[in-house]
Amino acid sequence: MEELDLLKKDWNKTNANFKEVSERELYKMLHKNSSSIVKWILIISICEILLWTALNLFNNIDELLASMNHTELKIYFDAVSVFNYVVSIGFIIQFYRNYKKISTVASTATLMKTILTTRKTVRYYVKYNLFMIVFGFIVGILLAFNYSPEMIGMRDKIMSQPSTMAGIIVAILISTCVFVGVFWVFYRLLYGILTKRLYNNYKELKAIDF
Repeated sequence: MEELDLLKKDWNKTNANFKEVSERELYKMLHKNSSSIVKWILIISICEILLWTALNLFNNIDELLASMNHTELKIYFDAVSVFNYVVSIGFIIQFYRNYKKISTVASTATLMKTILTTRKTVRYYVKYNLFMIVFGFIVGILLAFNYSPEMIGMRDKIMSQPSTMAGIIVAILISTCVFVGVFWVFYRLLYGILTKRLYNNYKELKAIDF
């Protein structure tokens, strides 16, 4: 990015004859930089799904359901897992398409459009992941509360005391907000920085007038 900043400074200082050359050089650098950013988005999303897959290999969901005497619920967990993988792979395919398109475009207008499409795809991807995290967290709590043998006696006591029940609900809501907040910050740092740089490139391209 230092080379890009230096080129922009030179571009603003030079005369009109050199300006056109500088604009073209700036476009090439913005093009290359944008392609690199989208490539990193693709790589990170692939690493992310591989990480979640590795973590799933070590979970004990089958044993947990067996201990609750509800092994029939496994089919629903498997269905949600398959759905999640299909959607996640769909996003990765879209990231790859954006990368291929942004790597080969020749016009400023097409490059700008692809940048905006990529940013929109990343936003949908982050929102989907956060939704699935909230969904999984809440389902886990409900399963533990309703089916866990350790919770049977406690559940009856909680249900008979409205104040205790209200406290549990508040605690769950706070825990959910904190849990989701941690992941939101994670995604904000992971993808937010890249999409912000990508949008800065978009603004620079918008200022170019061939």
